[in-house]
Amino acid sequence: MTDNELMQLSERIGLALKARGATLTTAESCTGGWVAKVVTDIAGSSAWFERGFVTYSNEAKAQMIGVQPATLDAHGAVSEQVVVEMAIGALKAARADYAISISGIAGPDGGSDEKPVGTVWFGIACVSGEGITRRECFPGDREAVRRQATAYALQTLWQHFLQNA
Repeated sequence: MTDNELMQLSERIGLALKARGATLTTAESCTGGWVAKVVTDIAGSSAWFERGFVTYSNEAKAQMIGVQPATLDAHGAVSEQVVVEMAIGALKAARADYAISISGIAGPDGGSDEKPVGTVWFGIACVSGEGITRRECFPGDREAVRRQATAYALQTLWQHFLQNA
């Protein structure tokens, strides 16, 4: 997805959130705040984007958004269980209506047979209690994985929570 396409998607998300009087927060690891950057590139995003958490280390995940150390120890940072706790923790910390969480292995190192480079887990939660998780494995170098993860997160929020609601 190009920068222009990311901007158009962010604008659609912003309009939908603004129409609902709703806000978004992000909890990002491997994307390093790229989702927050893309949405704050939109003029007026302060009306619907509350804040972003870049929780790159396990310590940051625990301290900033309440991911349990036991969850990190049992499942690893790149896991469904962790992105669920990240999304719920970000929702609570930001008092937002929607949260996107992302944790993955962008490479070039850090992969394993079980979790190869390009593996990314996504969590999206809504203050109503609704939520989804997804796992994807993206091809390409570090930047390609991170760009694809950013686009996938925004597309998933749009398609599953905002497009038809």
